[in-house]
Amino acid sequence: MAPLAFEPSKLVDLDQKSLYMSAAAIAFNPTFWNIVARREYRTHFLSRIFNNNRQAACYFLAATIFSLGLFRDFLYERALRAQPSYPLLETDEVKYLAYALIASGNVLVITSTWALGITGTFLGDYFGILMDHMVTGFPFNVTDAPMYWGSTCSFLGTALLYGKPAGLLLTAWVWVVYKVALAYENPFTSEIYAKRDRERKEGKKAQ
Repeated sequence: MAPLAFEPSKLVDLDQKSLYMSAAAIAFNPTFWNIVARREYRTHFLSRIFNNNRQAACYFLAATIFSLGLFRDFLYERALRAQPSYPLLETDEVKYLAYALIASGNVLVITSTWALGITGTFLGDYFGILMDHMVTGFPFNVTDAPMYWGSTCSFLGTALLYGKPAGLLLTAWVWVVYKVALAYENPFTSEIYAKRDRERKEGKKAQ
C-alpha cells in the first residue's frame, strides 16, 4: 500500500509562534474595546481627554479599533502563510466557496456599518450617543450581529482560500471569542437603552 501523501498529524504546525500571536490578537481586540467602552460609560475618561467632546472621543476609539483590526488581520495572514496546506482544501470548489464567504462577510460588515454609522458601529452607545430607533433592516434582519458574523465568514473564507487547516482552527477560535463578547455586550447595551427609556418615561410623568 502506498504511503499517505499527507500525514494528519501535520495539519497544524503547533511550533509556529505566529499561530499563537494570531490567536492572542483575535482574543485581545474585543476584550480591549469592551473594557475601554465600559470604562468610558462609567467614568467618561475618553470624553474628558477630548474636552468632553463625545463624538470626537468615539471617533478616536473607532480609529483605534479599526487599526487593531488591520493588525489582527496582518497577524492572521502571516500565521496562515507559515502553516502547512491541505490538498483537499486546494480544489477549485473550495476556492469558490472561499470567495463566496469573503464576499458575504464583507457585505454584512459594510452594510451594517452603513446602517449604523460610525458611532453606532463603534460603541457610541457607551459614550451616550444613542440611536433613536433600533435598526431592523438588512443586514439586521438576517442576524443581530452582522459585524461579528461577517468577520467570522471572512476569517473562514481566508482560511479556505489559503487551504490551511490552521485557519479553520483560528476561525473556530474567532467564533468562540465573538460568542463570549456578545454575551457581555448585548445585555449591557440593552440596559443602556432601557435606562434611557425609563428616564424618558419618568421625565414625561414629571411634566
